[in-house]
Amino acid sequence: MGYKEIEAIVSHITSASGPFATTEISTPHGTQKVLEGIPESLGAYYALAATHGNKEFLISGTQRLTFQELMTRVETLKGALQGRYQIQKGDHVAIAMRNCPEWCIAFMAITAIGAVAVPLNSWWEHDELIYGLEDSASRLVILDGTRYERIADWLATRQIEVIAVKTGGKPLSPLLVQMNDLLLNDEQGVPRQTSVESNDPAMILYTSGSAGKPKGVLSTHRNVLSAIGTWIVVGTAAGMAQGPATPKHSNQPAILLAIPLFHVTGLHSLFLLSLAIGRKVVMMHKWDINEALRLIQEERITNFNGVPTMSLELMNHSNLSDYNLSSLLEISSGGAARPPNHVAQLKERFPSAMLSNGYGLTETNALGCIIGYEDYVARPKSVGRPTVPLVDLSIQAEDGTQVGRGEIGEICIRSAAVAVGYWNQPAATATAFRDGWFHTGDAAYQDAEGFVYIVDRIKDIIIRGGENISCVEVEDALYAHADVAEAAVFALPDDRLGEVVGAAVKVRAGASVSAEQIQAFVGGRLAAFKVPFAIWCRDVPLPRTASGKILKRQIRGEILSSLQKS
Repeated sequence: MGYKEIEAIVSHITSASGPFATTEISTPHGTQKVLEGIPESLGAYYALAATHGNKEFLISGTQRLTFQELMTRVETLKGALQGRYQIQKGDHVAIAMRNCPEWCIAFMAITAIGAVAVPLNSWWEHDELIYGLEDSASRLVILDGTRYERIADWLATRQIEVIAVKTGGKPLSPLLVQMNDLLLNDEQGVPRQTSVESNDPAMILYTSGSAGKPKGVLSTHRNVLSAIGTWIVVGTAAGMAQGPATPKHSNQPAILLAIPLFHVTGLHSLFLLSLAIGRKVVMMHKWDINEALRLIQEERITNFNGVPTMSLELMNHSNLSDYNLSSLLEISSGGAARPPNHVAQLKERFPSAMLSNGYGLTETNALGCIIGYEDYVARPKSVGRPTVPLVDLSIQAEDGTQVGRGEIGEICIRSAAVAVGYWNQPAATATAFRDGWFHTGDAAYQDAEGFVYIVDRIKDIIIRGGENISCVEVEDALYAHADVAEAAVFALPDDRLGEVVGAAVKVRAGASVSAEQIQAFVGGRLAAFKVPFAIWCRDVPLPRTASGKILKRQIRGEILSSLQKS
């Protein structure tokens, strides 16, 4: 079975007489196709979770919540946010913690009352977390112990409200309000009904681009629900294409959530999608391959979705045969490119599992292209075809014209899932969101059958294990060191993570500083995953173009060449 067969069924079920009919509406990005039957808001969408009643939903360590228990906690927190903290529709509320059930409860409660959720990267350090809170103008932050310790000094001097979540580690200040106390208190009051419309803002999710500081991507309720609704449509069509003869497990579908919830893959396609389809979500506080294998076996995981690094560790585990992984029906990847040779290896290790890959961005709410089944095995270098029925994709030249099949240009995406723009950054919004299209910064081509192949990135970013890293941001941190006169940051290939950060620096004349000392300095300013894996120190100027631009590609090429020879 191929994706074209699924597309044909999608066309049928989204027709005017189909169960998932589409229509066209006017949006900030022009006239776009939308699904008629999707809920108006995330709050209305969450009501679908209640229909699954006492089925298990969230599993985290020894904690096991049913769909109904989750909804009860969400209602209680809604009452606390509105009553105790006076959070109104449109207010910004930040979430800063590792994956845990409270993360999900917080996101649902915030968005259900019409406030704007601001998930922050839990890997961020002191300055980065403060930047996110200040940039987003958040009125309240819900955080765990580790994040609290990182910014406790800053919080003590600000008016921002704090709700704390204990997830292990040192005891938090007794002065902090604990989220668990709020959830166990039945005197929070009945949540007020709030009129939330599809065009109202739902969340600000930060993404690292090529211009230094992370940008907050502002999405509406329709943007988020358009992505989720599309996956429901495609999943329905895939099930119809497979037919009743396809082997299926009788147990409840279950997915392993090992991707951070502050990413659209973890938030949208793993967590939020599961609310509607009745899928059990088994959470991991952080990735550990041995724990992942245990959970797949014990919880009968049917869907494994992670960055390529995770599936690589899965198939290469030395004791893989010791685990019963027969429940796995699908192994997916997203967030970073999966090396083509991994596809054949995964198919050999897991012959009965369907392999798939997706391409999307924070700005598109993870919706873009999809590939799976025989198509993926035959075209392991492709990210697939545009996801029907909502996505329009165009490969464009610099002047905005569409290039021909086989020609390289920039991927541009138009759909109802594309975000409004960047929070408080009108210039960046005007550059990336033009004439109804979001310009991704990825260079690619389409073959004769419409399959997309990414060949390069126009944006100056590094993708390390699914994490976007701005080269400019790392260079700024390097330049903050008194002994660094010039700096160039670039991607280095890595078998496990795909890419890691590399850097070349010119040391100031007369200075005596080591690469290790510079790494330690950067580590005090940026999250650990952004710190250069290797730094090459030079005492001569870095090569530049005639206009003065540092020749990063030349530097990277020279370094890779020397590494291959050594």
